[in-house]
Parts: sequence; C-alpha cells; structure tokens
Amino acid sequence: MASPASPKPFSVRMSPRTHARLEAEARQRGEPKARLAERLIDEGLRMADHPGIVFRDGPAGRRASLAAGPDVWEVIETLKGTGLAGENAVEATARWAALTPAEVRAAIRYYADFRDEIDERILVNRKKAQRLREAWERAQAALA
Repeated sequence: MASPASPKPFSVRMSPRTHARLEAEARQRGEPKARLAERLIDEGLRMADHPGIVFRDGPAGRRASLAAGPDVWEVIETLKGTGLAGENAVEATARWAALTPAEVRAAIRYYADFRDEIDERILVNRKKAQRLREAWERAQAALA
C-alpha cells in the first residue's frame, strides 16, 4: 500500500496586506496558516480548472458548489437519480434543479476529476438522512 505523499515545503512572499488577511482568517477559523493557505490555493486551482465551481462553508463543512446554485454533490445525486443517461439525464437534472444544462455539465466535469470527494459527500448525506428518518420514526412510534 502506497503511503500518502509527504507535504513539500514551499516558501512564498506575499504583500503585508495579504499576509495579515491570511493570519486573521486562520485565527478566525482556528486553522494553521499554512493549512489554510494550501486549501485556498488548491480551491483556487480547482476553480480555475472548473469555471462555474466555487467553494462554500456550511454546517456540513466546506464543499464544492455551482456558483449560482446547489452543491455539486446535490447535482450529481439528482443526475444519478434520474435513471436516465447522457443528455437526457443532463436535461432532466437541469429542469428539476432549475439549472441550465451548462451548469449541470460544469458539475459533471468537476465530479469527473474529484469523484471520490463527491461520492463521499453523497454517502455521508445519505447516512445522515437515514439516521434522521429513523429518529423521526421512533418519535412517531412513541406518540402512537
């Protein structure tokens, strides 16, 4: 089994203003400055490679989203749930989510490059939904 790649040291010079903003954001998030900088660089590169994709914070953590729409995982789960293939699936997903086919394709392109990340998010959300459903059913049974 291959071991994960070791982090490579990298020195960067930045303006005092950018450095101060990075430090302030790292403090606010309670995250090491180097880790935050790496994440922001990675996300910036992903957004450059995938126009229309942005990253958002939320209760479930940071995730890839369409700039003017839902999270990528939501688009992909909907796409898979159509039971259709190809452009028919793209068009059905676009209609259901009030997106353009181009926006659905942007989510698909991101998914193609980061499948494991999106599949993990879908799995986590399905498990959470199942736990919530079971809790609701127990509550309903307690009321009966």
